[in-house]
Amino acid sequence: INMTLYLGKDLKFVHRSGPQKGCSFVFFVGNYILNYVASQPKLAPFVIQALIQVIAKITKLGWFEVQKEQFVFREIIADVKKFLQGTVEHCVIGVIILSELTQEMNLVDYSRPSAKHRKIATSFRDTSLKDILVLACSLLKEVLAKPLNLQDQCQQNLVMQVLKLVLNCLNFDFIGSSADESADDLCTVQIPTTWRTIFLEPETLDLFFNLYHSLPPLLSQLALSCLVQFASTRRSLFNSPERAKYLGNLIKGVKRILENPQGLSDPGNYHEFCRFLARLKTNYQLGELVMVKEYPEVIRLIANFTITSLQHWEFAPNSVHYLLTLWQRMVASVPFVKSTEPHLLDTYAPEITKAFITSRLESVAIVVRDHLDDPLDDTATVFQQLEQLCTVSRCEYEKTCALLVQLFDQNAQNYQKLLHPSSGVTVDITIQEDSCQQLILLYLHF
Repeated sequence: INMTLYLGKDLKFVHRSGPQKGCSFVFFVGNYILNYVASQPKLAPFVIQALIQVIAKITKLGWFEVQKEQFVFREIIADVKKFLQGTVEHCVIGVIILSELTQEMNLVDYSRPSAKHRKIATSFRDTSLKDILVLACSLLKEVLAKPLNLQDQCQQNLVMQVLKLVLNCLNFDFIGSSADESADDLCTVQIPTTWRTIFLEPETLDLFFNLYHSLPPLLSQLALSCLVQFASTRRSLFNSPERAKYLGNLIKGVKRILENPQGLSDPGNYHEFCRFLARLKTNYQLGELVMVKEYPEVIRLIANFTITSLQHWEFAPNSVHYLLTLWQRMVASVPFVKSTEPHLLDTYAPEITKAFITSRLESVAIVVRDHLDDPLDDTATVFQQLEQLCTVSRCEYEKTCALLVQLFDQNAQNYQKLLHPSSGVTVDITIQEDSCQQLILLYLHF
């Protein structure tokens, strides 16, 4: 095993013994490891993972090697399908091999020429990746077709690995753009045109929405991560009617999740769902959203979800960024909407602004009395949220101004009362001072 692990790291020895002899030997090593893993499915997970990594590296480095006019290293896909016909343990191993191979093909090795990497990745994309995605989706359909035994760890592991495989397929760098993962809100998935039929089938989206509602949080989070990528599919993959139909299916899924919000109590699900909502507005115009039949009900549900999220400011604070991004971009798009359908943002945007302001003022007393970390100390997050909310507050701006004046007058009066010698309590004075500080920050940004 140690020898195979060493050999998998580099194929420089191929050139020392001649291309044909070296290629044959590496092909033999790959097959040997594959057969060994097949005969020992109960090996420790870290051992299986290490051996699979060797298989993936060997396959990538030998992708264009030819023996007897055949690309012998590409037979790995057919070999792995044999694993899927075996026991649950074999099926899991087969899925992990495909997942690791997909990751390896997408991984840039800076010690080698980038042109060679792109050539291999492009060939893998064109010859194998679509089949792998279709295979993974068919496995997930089989899972939903029979009763789920959530107590069975093997079955849970299988579903987890298949969902990770789908996610690796959708995260593939299809055009060699090497997108910056930190620019999460700007990401568009450049799905190949040959995949178009898969995405046009309503059953594809329904599959992942159904998985979200059927699986425990650890797995449903992965289903939502896949849906984030589906929502980020490049617009040019569809014509206008197809795009409208696809968007309609996404909105129906959002409505179903918000009408059954139990799963969103899990922080992982909540975070991925917030990302999902933000990606919808990133990829689709407000004029397209308002044309969806379910839009009036869905925007009401999203508004209520956002208000509830802002009121529970201590829960998953990093996810609020995505909700504010959604509303910021929705409001910023209002001047460009040509549709006669009502966007309803003049109804809900002021409520979002009010919920943010009041929740931040209410948090002051909790922070002071419980000696919690002051959110204002995180200046980067505070100013980012205020910049986002500044745009949202411009919708029905008179209501925002009236609210701020009312709250400031109220807090100023309370502060003056507390300064009276007979009524001043140090903690209460601190709360009022911090509340005024919050309001002054809001005044400066709005």
